[in-house]
Amino acid sequence: MFIQTEPTPNPNVLKFLPGRDVSAAPREFLNADEAAASPLAEALFGLENVAGVFFGSDYVSVTRRVDGLDWSQMKAPILAGIMDHFVSGAPLMRDGATDSAEAGEDSEIVIEIKQLLDSRVRPAVAQDGGDILFDAFDEETGVLTLRLRGACAGCPSSSATLKAGVEQMMKHYIPEVTRVEQVL
Repeated sequence: MFIQTEPTPNPNVLKFLPGRDVSAAPREFLNADEAAASPLAEALFGLENVAGVFFGSDYVSVTRRVDGLDWSQMKAPILAGIMDHFVSGAPLMRDGATDSAEAGEDSEIVIEIKQLLDSRVRPAVAQDGGDILFDAFDEETGVLTLRLRGACAGCPSSSATLKAGVEQMMKHYIPEVTRVEQVL
């Protein structure tokens, strides 16, 4: 098995591409307790200085601690952990580990926002090892709040991406959107 690596705009996140499907739905783990839901995430959090793990459709993004080891020291153990997991044939998630489903009916505007995110925004940020998710839309004020995950969370250029990219696109296609903000 050959695993490629790619840098991301966030210097503390490296993208690992195992050459196979990883996760049908994006999944993020921000600590060892959350990682217990996945054998792979748990193994990666067992390595020194791993601060976050994100599963995309065909990649794994790993976040390192800012004050920890550099990538030259971390890369080989991470590659070994990913390779060991996929070669073993173990499932990505343990039984019973699921994401909570969203409840309630979406308004027409929210449906349009989600469609635009899914068709234009999410594929672009996935190339950088992250994801961007709908959080809420206030129809009275026009404020759209989004949640950044993976390499996008904590990236130095994330606020520029939100304001110059996502906000401008949303305002253009959906005039009801007046502002885009990040939920932390």
